[in-house]
Amino acid sequence: MQINDKVENFTLQNQDGETVNLTDFSDKPVVLFFYPRANTSGCTIEACGFRDAFQKLQQAGVVVLGISRDDVKAQKNFHRKYNLPYNLLADPDMTLINRYDLLRPKSMYGKLVKGVERTTFIISPDTGSGQRLVHIFPKVNPENHVEEVLAVLHLTPAHA
Repeated sequence: MQINDKVENFTLQNQDGETVNLTDFSDKPVVLFFYPRANTSGCTIEACGFRDAFQKLQQAGVVVLGISRDDVKAQKNFHRKYNLPYNLLADPDMTLINRYDLLRPKSMYGKLVKGVERTTFIISPDTGSGQRLVHIFPKVNPENHVEEVLAVLHLTPAHA
């Protein structure tokens, strides 16, 4: 995926088992953040960062969608446990994760394993030529990621 590429529609289930399509939000900017695993420390920091900034994002008309390879039940637990106000999408077959080429080799306890690379995409509203990719945050650091997203969306105070 490259900047300005048209983003294909996708369909996944949210934490409640409801079907969500990217085109459901064709009139709004979408923050699509991929995270490795629900209820892990880095993923919790990232998800709660979006939770804490959600009102500001929502007021600006921005849709937030979190995606991992967890199943619906795990997403529901994570969603409930941290009171997340946005949809978490389940991609247990890794259809979208593979489409976005996010399965990467990682070192875990000295062993090489494949895992989801924490990455965020900002997708534009459809202005007649489809929803387009406008920004990519690769290899996200969950600690300050929301501030980076807010800055790209021009939602930070002028003095920040």
